[in-house]
Amino acid sequence: MIRYINGDATRPQGDGLKLLAHIVNTSGGWGRGFVLAISSRWTEPERRYREWHKSKEGFVLGEVQFVKVEEDIDVVNMLAQCGYATPTKPAIRYDALEICLTKVAKGARQLGATIHMPRIGCGLAGGTWSEVGKIVEETLHDFDVCVYDPS
Repeated sequence: MIRYINGDATRPQGDGLKLLAHIVNTSGGWGRGFVLAISSRWTEPERRYREWHKSKEGFVLGEVQFVKVEEDIDVVNMLAQCGYATPTKPAIRYDALEICLTKVAKGARQLGATIHMPRIGCGLAGGTWSEVGKIVEETLHDFDVCVYDPS
């Protein structure tokens, strides 16, 4: 079930462990979009992403990186954006997003976590929520999912 909430995705609501999923790009860039909100709260997700990009170890579309930021919050860096979008060419890779979210589902199942996210891939990556939402519903249908829209 997807719940839509007006609020700050970096302050996920509810009890228990929460996975905060968002999309990162293959270019190593971290400086625009939702990542700024993450970095304003925690330094570890950006640091780990930059290390991952630099090492290139497992740094391929469809991979994920779980980063513990608080006792009850893990940020999940999902590699589902290839470079940067242009006005005529989105950078989101829907097939990679589906793979990433399947891995998030597996992690949530193992950890007993809920899943939280902004409208991933629909800003700088150039995706549409009609496509992304469908993938979210298909891959995460067994979980409580909260999608946050800024207030």
